[in-house]
Amino acid sequence: MENFTASLERNDTLGIWTDNSLQYKVISSVLLFVICAFGIVGNVMVILVVLTTTHMRTPTNCYLVSLAVADLMVLIAAGLPAVTDSLFGCWVFGHYGCLCITYFQYLGINASSCSITAFTIERYIAICHPIKAQFLCTLSRAKKIIVFVWAFTSLYCVMWFYLSDIQEQVYDNVTITICGYRVHRKFYLPVYFFDFGVFFVLPLLVSAVLYGLIARILFLNPLPSDPKDKKKNGHNNNAVTKGTSCKNSRHSSSTATSRRQVTKMLAVVVILFAMLWMPYRTLVVVNSFLEQAYLDNWFLLFCRVCIYLNSAINPVIYNAMSQKFRAAFRQICGCGRKGSDKPASYSVALTYSAVKDTSMVESTDHFTTELEELTVTDELLSDQKMMFQDTCVYGRANYSDA
Repeated sequence: MENFTASLERNDTLGIWTDNSLQYKVISSVLLFVICAFGIVGNVMVILVVLTTTHMRTPTNCYLVSLAVADLMVLIAAGLPAVTDSLFGCWVFGHYGCLCITYFQYLGINASSCSITAFTIERYIAICHPIKAQFLCTLSRAKKIIVFVWAFTSLYCVMWFYLSDIQEQVYDNVTITICGYRVHRKFYLPVYFFDFGVFFVLPLLVSAVLYGLIARILFLNPLPSDPKDKKKNGHNNNAVTKGTSCKNSRHSSSTATSRRQVTKMLAVVVILFAMLWMPYRTLVVVNSFLEQAYLDNWFLLFCRVCIYLNSAINPVIYNAMSQKFRAAFRQICGCGRKGSDKPASYSVALTYSAVKDTSMVESTDHFTTELEELTVTDELLSDQKMMFQDTCVYGRANYSDA
């Protein structure tokens, strides 16, 4: 993240050093601290929810935990030191603090990018290739991929232990200590461009293509039906045929709705990742071609706020767009009612009772991501109530006996 120490290069021509204004110090420190505190609490809750709740341990949620850990690393290693930088205008964490904080900054940034790419690919396989998803999108495989992501990014970021170091800048009126780099700016710019391509442009291109393919399946193509069901229905009586057809149509509709809801939530995470990182990434690219870098304090603050918001806002998205996460958040905060889980359990039972009468395609997708089970709870409950008011009641009663 260029450690935001590029902002300190504004003093390349040494002279009289002037401190930041009181207005800037107050606004920047309060704003950054609030965002970081909010993001740390939210991401810790995401991790606790998935680790302590058995039915939340799904492949998709594993990738979201990996993303939450990476976001925590960014907020702690980059956000909190930025607060002290705004207040004091110099580096206060010493030599080893400079090395470690720089390393964990880049580790969190790169791991978050890889985690986003991982859950995008997982969603693509689960929706566009549901048969393969039964073997590829498993919990054990997700854990192995996450371990690989963190091992790869940990090794890749080791170079920052050798590139970063503290420096002393002597001015006419004061000597300032900063966390900078051992080499000249022109030597580490290739590293930034490589990061920009591999950990920003490439993940966004992959996400754009895959979510386009996912949208084509979800919004343009109807859910496939199982030929076996059609054959089986032909040998049953008329009442059972009507009941089975009604159950399958209702379940197909609810499955499509749940798929769309989960995909929308993850797509929002990717879109915000692109939008909130764009100002800083653009600034780095533009400054690479300028003789005198543009390093206005307020614009740098805007870039920082965008980056830390990206790391803090994901729990809010989960709470807003996932009923399952919302219920789990309430439970972990002690705000949920004792009987609040009953509708959720009922909806799961309804979902899986219908899976027996649908194709392997549908059951595979529900096996892949349990997150989808609760996104249409109210719809499923209302549908089951309505079934007793039409001819579908016969099919419902018949399958209950089975």
